[in-house]
Amino acid sequence: MSIPIITVVAGTSGAGKSTWVCQQLRDIAAVEKVIYFSPGTGTVPIDQTRISTEFPGIKVFGEGEEGEFLNHIPQADAVYIEWGFYLELGAIAQLAQLLDPLPYRTVAVVPPDLKNSEFHTWANKIIRGAPTHSDTAQSLWRAASNGQVIDEDSLEEFWYEITHGAYGIVTRAKGIFDVNDGRAIYCDFVAGVPQTDFLELDLPRHLEGRPQRFSGLEIVGENLDKAALKQTLSDCCLSDAAIVQYQQQVKEILLEETQA
Repeated sequence: MSIPIITVVAGTSGAGKSTWVCQQLRDIAAVEKVIYFSPGTGTVPIDQTRISTEFPGIKVFGEGEEGEFLNHIPQADAVYIEWGFYLELGAIAQLAQLLDPLPYRTVAVVPPDLKNSEFHTWANKIIRGAPTHSDTAQSLWRAASNGQVIDEDSLEEFWYEITHGAYGIVTRAKGIFDVNDGRAIYCDFVAGVPQTDFLELDLPRHLEGRPQRFSGLEIVGENLDKAALKQTLSDCCLSDAAIVQYQQQVKEILLEETQA
């Protein structure tokens, strides 16, 4: 039995851990058996959902799936473990006990100006990522929105407010949302990095009632108005009647396109 190559990736918020992992997966996912594990995400598994969508052949594990993850390691060629900034770096020692006696390499993705940090002491390899704010005093806010559908115009306005200081100093924001035309949309923001357009995930359009798949939002920043964030997110969500109306309109448009 071959020994899988295990890579543990850590780093600061927004520096590019998930981006770096995805770059590695694009090179090997088509030819190797790969598994991905990201603990500590609770009910808001944004990175796991994005990776499982982009790389459908990869086995993806998250919160509460440690046992299943460990059972799959012997069948894998490569293993990637993403250690979120919200987890204590020292707690990786507990992970090492679970992996024992399998060897693993450590990679830290950090801002270019970060020097002599705990990541530099810990990692076998340092990757210079995005020039992000690395203040560990920042707070984290998450909200799952499974089953909700959001008007895309309202989402664009909400995202603009998030990224322009309406709810506090936001340094990192990412989310997956089901919008009114049935698509699943990935949103990503890192302060100081040029903003990218919303990304449509490669998932079937959901045009029958409320979607039974994950959606949610994660924000990192200072002085976050969490109550206002929660209320605005709720205000963006459509009623049952509005969902049915939008879905009927989209189905009619799609039918016309197929008949044209």
